[in-house]
Amino acid sequence: MSVRVRFAPSPTGGLHLGGVRTVLYNYLFARHHGGTFVLRIEDTDQSRFVPGAEEYIFDCLSWCGLEPDESPRHGGAYGPYRQSERKELYRKYAETLVTRGYAYYAFDTPAELEQMRETNRTAENPSPQYDHTVRKKMRNSLSLTDSEVKDLLEQNTPHVIRIKMPEHEIVSFNDMIRGTIQYETGLVDVKVLLKADGMPTYHLAVVVDDYLMKITHAFRGEEWLPSAPVHLLLWKYLGWESDMPQWAHLPLILGPSGKLSKRDGAKHGFPVYAMNWTDPRTSEHTEGFKEKGFLPEAFVNLLALLGWNNGTEQELFSLEQLVNAFDMERVHKGGARFDYEKAKWFNHEWMKKLQISDLRLYIEPILTANGIVVKDAAYLEHIIELVRERCTLLTDFVQQASYFFQAPQQWDVEAVKPKWIEEKKVFFETFTEQLNALANWNMEAIEELFKNHAAASNIKPGELQLPLRIMLVGGKYGPAVFQIAELIGKEETIDRISKSLPLF
Repeated sequence: MSVRVRFAPSPTGGLHLGGVRTVLYNYLFARHHGGTFVLRIEDTDQSRFVPGAEEYIFDCLSWCGLEPDESPRHGGAYGPYRQSERKELYRKYAETLVTRGYAYYAFDTPAELEQMRETNRTAENPSPQYDHTVRKKMRNSLSLTDSEVKDLLEQNTPHVIRIKMPEHEIVSFNDMIRGTIQYETGLVDVKVLLKADGMPTYHLAVVVDDYLMKITHAFRGEEWLPSAPVHLLLWKYLGWESDMPQWAHLPLILGPSGKLSKRDGAKHGFPVYAMNWTDPRTSEHTEGFKEKGFLPEAFVNLLALLGWNNGTEQELFSLEQLVNAFDMERVHKGGARFDYEKAKWFNHEWMKKLQISDLRLYIEPILTANGIVVKDAAYLEHIIELVRERCTLLTDFVQQASYFFQAPQQWDVEAVKPKWIEEKKVFFETFTEQLNALANWNMEAIEELFKNHAAASNIKPGELQLPLRIMLVGGKYGPAVFQIAELIGKEETIDRISKSLPLF
């Protein structure tokens, strides 16, 4: 059997890290087994369609390095890969279900549905469903005569097609993560399969598409478990039971207060989307891991371990290592808690792990976007090597590396003012003259000159190094201050000291 898996997002907004993890597990499983990864766009709910969302999904997967083999963008033998372009397919199968007695036409108006809910609402059942206990009382092909149904259809009366759930039947399937799961059909809400606009609901479309696209394994979040009995019956009723994919329902990703949400991210200051997303309808902006400063290698790595491990203490995995190690049997049943501090740890470790030349390709555009002009790639790589231990996010390089390329515009003089004395000002005035005369410009010579001059001035070198750092850098950060002076050069060092000294 050739493995075929799919990810089927709706183009309705940003891509949550839970969605990317679903992509990742599909991708890893397909690659591990030499199979095919399909991306299918589920855009049947046109009322929720958001312009730009489909492109955003592809951009996110490209950033993560999780390119599908088949999709609306990549093509393939089983297209179209947008459900809106497959509309006529679904009605045929919905009508087949009606003909076989497994589904029925429902002509109920919104007012009639609301009346049903009001009539049947009780304290024990505050949200009545359109189930086997009420369907014979509603306006559908189960309660109407064949003649009445025919007339309504010929008059193009708006209607939906609903699945006819059996009243007392047990359906079950074997979940690759959770084992055998059973349902009592009488307790399941009767789902609409085909909407009044002719578009299928998720329930019909996912079954039809998985069958026609020859999907062998379907991995999705555990929130879809309540819908599983409907899908099981559709596979059976359409005569495709032997072709039903193996299912695995992935555990939730948990935040500080339950399932991880945008609200958690906004409240606690961390991203929950793969990349920045601005809703064109509301202009609401949500920050992404990419723009926050995460490496895609680190993002994929941390996602893989949110619900899976390879049975060892290993935490750092390349994508290739994940492909080789991935096994669905080692995916956990319980929810995986997202820890932002741990996420940053992954990023820091990957920044240390990557080749400098590769890291530069991520950092240089960030510096450029912040107005920092990089003219020499080799010089930038040297600076990255020097400061990367001090950086957790890629965006940290703006502060930690910018002063190697341009003079600071602000200086943290308040950090040294309490201990500032006139003698220190005199020291730096004289020190710039000595620097100008220094023949060998290297960190050792600069440090020796600095310490000798401090001793002659009867001031401890430690009391002078922080002011020097702030003059050169702007703040209390950076590598060895004399190394900074060597790298920015003699003229720049003297100029920065001279220009900032009056502020102290």
